[in-house]
Amino acid sequence: MNTDSVPLKQALLALIPNLRAFAVSLCGDIERADDLVQETLLKAWDHLETFQEGTNLRAWLFTILRNTYFSECRRRRREVEDRDGSKAADLAVHPGQQGHLDMQDFRRALNLLPPDQREALILVGAAGFSYEEAAAISSCAVGTIKSRVNRARAKLTEMLGVVTPREFGPDSATEAIVARTVGSSRQS
Repeated sequence: MNTDSVPLKQALLALIPNLRAFAVSLCGDIERADDLVQETLLKAWDHLETFQEGTNLRAWLFTILRNTYFSECRRRRREVEDRDGSKAADLAVHPGQQGHLDMQDFRRALNLLPPDQREALILVGAAGFSYEEAAAISSCAVGTIKSRVNRARAKLTEMLGVVTPREFGPDSATEAIVARTVGSSRQS
C-alpha cells in the first residue's frame, strides 16, 4: 500500500468524526476519546502496509480503536493511583551491593569461629536442626550445643560490630534474627 496515496489520506481524515464518536461512546470522556483517536490513527499509519486495499477501512480503524481502548482498560486495572507517592516508596528495594558485602563479612567472621562453634551454629542456625538433633549429630550433650551456638552468635555479633538490629538489614525477618542474637549476647 502506498502511504503517499492522497485518496487514502482523505479517507482517513473523513473517518475521524466517526472514530471520535465511537471512542466517546466507549469511554464517555471527550479528551480521552480524542487521545484514543489519535493513538488509533498513529497505529493505523504505522501499520498501513497491513491494510488490504478494497477492504473496509472504517472497520479496520474501528477494530484498532476498540483494541487500543480495551488494552488501556486492562492496563489501568493493574495500575494503582498513588497521589502522594507512598505506594511507590513501599516498592523500593534496597541495593543488593550492601547485602553482598555483608554476606562476605559474615562468611569471613564465620570462618574465624572455632570449628565446634561454627559446626553448632551451622547445624542449628542454617540447617534448621533442633538442639537435640544437632547434639546427636555432634555426639555431645544438648547443653553443650546450646552453649556453642550462644558463644558463636555472640562472637559473630562482636566481630561484625552489630549493635542494633537496624544496622544489619531493613527487613523485619533480618531484624528479628539480629535482635534475638544481639539480645542473647548482651545477657551473657
